[in-house]
Amino acid sequence: METPDQDTNRAGGDESSETVRLQEQLRREHDLYLRALADFENYRKRVDRDRAGVARSGKRDIILPLLSLLDDFDRALEHVSDAPPSVAEGLLAVQRKFLRLLEAQGITPLESVGARFDPALHDAIGTVESDEVESGAVAEELQRGYRWGDDVLRPARVRVAE
Repeated sequence: METPDQDTNRAGGDESSETVRLQEQLRREHDLYLRALADFENYRKRVDRDRAGVARSGKRDIILPLLSLLDDFDRALEHVSDAPPSVAEGLLAVQRKFLRLLEAQGITPLESVGARFDPALHDAIGTVESDEVESGAVAEELQRGYRWGDDVLRPARVRVAE
């Protein structure tokens, strides 16, 4: 026959093992919760990164053709000497406004003439003899290049001094 103390110990032992089992299950569930939370945070960051990349790519698709339009302004300004002064002033005003708009988006023109040729920034389409710049430097810029933040949006087309 069991004494009341033995009955209490056995019941206490069952309760103790049940408590340990429940605590272990709670710990596992908490670990799963933390992993799910971390996975969701990583997913959210990846989606934000992807969304920013797609937006930047879309902007790039719009900006590149606009740079060709700006090139047309540059060419028009080279031949404006025969036009009335008001036409030249109007073209310059539109060009300045255009450049300010690009700069507001973080797009800046590359300064190439006189700079050392850099294949990451320049697209060499020929060489030229020059006394004005040293050999290996950009002597002529045929098409202006642009930088977007730290990235080269469009390399400058240049001729390099021999």
